[in-house]
Amino acid sequence: MSKIKVAVIGCGTIANNAHIPSYMNCEDAEIKYFCDIIPERAHAAVEKYGCGIAIEDYHEALNDPEVVAVSVCTPNDMHPTISIDAMRAGKHVLCEKPAARTYAEVLEMQKVQHETGMTLNIGVVNRFNSAVNRIKELIDNGDLGEVYHVYGSFRAHRSIPGIGGPFTQKAVAGGGVLIDWGVHFLDLIMYCTGDPAAKTVSGKAYCKLGKDIKNYAYVNMWSSISADFEGTYDVDDFVTAMIRTEGPTITLNGAWAQNIGVGEMYIDFLGDKAGVRLQYGCDFRLYGVKNGMLYDMAPSFQTKDMFQEEINSFISCIQTGEKLPSHIDTVAVTARTMQAIYDSSEAGKEISFED
Repeated sequence: MSKIKVAVIGCGTIANNAHIPSYMNCEDAEIKYFCDIIPERAHAAVEKYGCGIAIEDYHEALNDPEVVAVSVCTPNDMHPTISIDAMRAGKHVLCEKPAARTYAEVLEMQKVQHETGMTLNIGVVNRFNSAVNRIKELIDNGDLGEVYHVYGSFRAHRSIPGIGGPFTQKAVAGGGVLIDWGVHFLDLIMYCTGDPAAKTVSGKAYCKLGKDIKNYAYVNMWSSISADFEGTYDVDDFVTAMIRTEGPTITLNGAWAQNIGVGEMYIDFLGDKAGVRLQYGCDFRLYGVKNGMLYDMAPSFQTKDMFQEEINSFISCIQTGEKLPSHIDTVAVTARTMQAIYDSSEAGKEISFED
């Protein structure tokens, strides 16, 4: 079987750290185009990886009948436009998270996917994480009993990315810590608990510590290359939410920046038989009772690179037609809930989806 030819649109951090290396390691894929509006990035990718053609206009790749699939690795504001153009051009799409800036944009992407029948998967990569899938198995098998509450904490001391640049402009990114980090935590929780629909959502997003860009103090800054100290900061650097779903209740606390010098990146799954604490991106501990004895164990299991699993699964689903857990239909559930957190914050009241 011939290799599936792919175009990588956007040659920034996530493309170079995840998508491109994973395609290079996938036996059934071949990168034909590296596309970026900054030509130097596309040419650097060609030189670094020793393959492909550097282009600036993604339409060139979409007009090539040899190209079967694209990875969209651009800033958030371009996710819907490029994904929709690609599907209408007959290309399968893996779009980085978040799917879009707003739930309305997600629905438009979903609509076009249904119309065209092309694959549209979103880069909620934790659905391909080994530890996460082990926890999902425990929940599905009833080992935790009824999972009645889940708590997620994604908090850092001073970690606003590229302040003043695309990450901190609502018009580009759609939001701050919730849409950047929180989407991973919320989607992971939704996945493990069966993607339950939200009934009510109450949240508050704060724009506090980054507002005074010139005087923002920090130790280091990821994505510092995109920083603009004369730029814009109008997104959330702290968020809190309470979500009542058809399944468990969910609470979240997230911070790009907080005046607490201790970071937290974990998720607690509370069941009436056992509980799990997952250290985000790492392993988990299982707590429970057996034969009248309390136990605390750290399971050991083989792990796989989640980005490689994501890319392999994307290429495989193109060949087989399988609908992956990262399909737009499931990710839309997360997007709806995340939008409700922002809407609740803006309205200053709870959002209800109940009749």
